[in-house]
Amino acid sequence: MALPDLLAVFAHPDDESLSAGGVLARHAAAGARTAVVTATWAEDTPRAAELAEALAILGAGEPRMLGYADARVPWSAPGRARLCDAPLDEAVGRLVAHIRETRPEAVVTHDAYGGLPGHPDHVHTHRVTMLAVQAAGLGKLYPEAGEPWQPRALYLATHPDSAVPRLRDVLGARESLYSVPDELVTAAVDVRPWLEQKTAAILAHRSEAARGALPGMLDGLAPDARERLFGTEWYIRHTPVTAAAAQTELTA
Repeated sequence: MALPDLLAVFAHPDDESLSAGGVLARHAAAGARTAVVTATWAEDTPRAAELAEALAILGAGEPRMLGYADARVPWSAPGRARLCDAPLDEAVGRLVAHIRETRPEAVVTHDAYGGLPGHPDHVHTHRVTMLAVQAAGLGKLYPEAGEPWQPRALYLATHPDSAVPRLRDVLGARESLYSVPDELVTAAVDVRPWLEQKTAAILAHRSEAARGALPGMLDGLAPDARERLFGTEWYIRHTPVTAAAAQTELTA
């Protein structure tokens, strides 16, 4: 079975590489169309340039940016609202336009916790994406955003509880890490064949590495530690939004 065309929706530049870089590279290598929408940061910022480099490595096209400001970095999009402060209907409509333009079979985004760190932008991006995936298929919603298109599957990037101990072995002592019961995880994707691409994409986010965020930590890890941290990507398949959803599997 061919791998589905994929749209990834994440909060910040680097989230796409950290959370779904392996799956994006895997699907692109198999000939599927892949694309990424990033909710925060403006197009003319250094982090947007780093995002473009990362997406080129992953084969995910040009950056698509909603243009909102990072909740913790006001200068990420000067003069624009923070993502968490923007009108919900506006943010959903902007994302619906990208879904209808790219017409993916599957959409990937943050889980309801916002992934391991629980960042408020991650959590809100999850909410916006959940609404936009359903709205994109309803022609009377956001008619100005293009012809309706209904993705067949929605996957939430997550971490199972059982993975947290070995993640802590690599990450060390940190604040709370948000994970879900193992039985909620419906797809565990072995992305080790694409780990070199994923690593290069993560390291393309040089400004995050320079400030000591996770991309910087990756640079100093031994290969086996990199594999433990990034060699598997976990997803929760959300309730199918159409009867045809059962025909689209991320792990095909």
